[in-house]
Amino acid sequence: MSNGSVASRLKAKPALDWSTRKKIAIGAARGLFYLHEQCDPKIIHRDVKAANVLLDEFFEAVVGDFGLAKLLNHEDSHVTTAVRGTVGHIAPEYLSTGQSSEKTDVFGFGILLLELITGMRALEFGKTVSQKGAMLEWVRKLHKEMKVEELVDRELGTTYDRIEVGEMLQVALLCTQFLPAHRPKMSEVVQMLEGDGLAERWAASHNHSHFYHANMSYRSITSTDANGDNQTKHLFGSSGFDDEDDNHALDSFAMELSGPR
Repeated sequence: MSNGSVASRLKAKPALDWSTRKKIAIGAARGLFYLHEQCDPKIIHRDVKAANVLLDEFFEAVVGDFGLAKLLNHEDSHVTTAVRGTVGHIAPEYLSTGQSSEKTDVFGFGILLLELITGMRALEFGKTVSQKGAMLEWVRKLHKEMKVEELVDRELGTTYDRIEVGEMLQVALLCTQFLPAHRPKMSEVVQMLEGDGLAERWAASHNHSHFYHANMSYRSITSTDANGDNQTKHLFGSSGFDDEDDNHALDSFAMELSGPR
C-alpha cells in the first residue's frame, strides 16, 4: 500500500494528524466489522495490530495479513488452537485457553486504538513511566486520574481534539476489558467511534465489577499455564519486572508466538 502500515506511519515524519488517526480507527473498525458480521463464514483475524493495518494513498485503512485468520460458522463461538499472534496484542483468554473469537480481535483493536492515541507500540507504553509491562494498568490509572493529556502522542502537540481523544480512549478501554463477554462487538465499536452510543455503553460498563477493579493481572490469569506464565507475568504483572528478568522480558516482547495455526 502506498502509505505503508499504521505502525510505520506512526514512526514517520511528519506525524499523522489527529483527524487522520481517527479516520484510520474508524476504517479499521469497519474492516473488522465486515469480517466478523458480514462475511459468511465469519473471519477471525487473530493478529490485529498496527503493522497489519495498511494505508492507501488517501490514508484509508485496510486490514491485511490474514496468515493467522480462521473461518468460523456464525453459530460457532470460538476456535481453539495453539497460541499465536503478537505479544502485547493478545487477549488474556486466548493466552490462558487457546480460544480465539471475535472478542479476541476486539481486544487487539483496543490496543491499536491506544497506539493511535499515544504514538507508541504496545510494548513501549509502560517504559516511559518506569512501569514496563503494565501498559493497560498505566492507561487505566491515567484515565481514572483524568490525566488523558499524558497519554497523547507528543508529536501532536496541542493540535488534537481533547473530547475526541477522551472518547477514543473510552472505546479502547471498553475493547480491552478483561472478560470477553464485556467487550463490545465491532459493529458497536464502529457506532461508538462515529459518535453513537458511547455514553450509554460506558455507563453500563460500570454496572458490573469487572471493569477496573476485577481486571486481575494477566500474570494471575495465566499462572497455571506452564508454557506461558513467565512470559505473561512479564507482560502484564501488576508489580512490573524484576531487574534480573528485565533483559529476558524485553526479548520475549519482540518475539511472535509460534505453533500450529
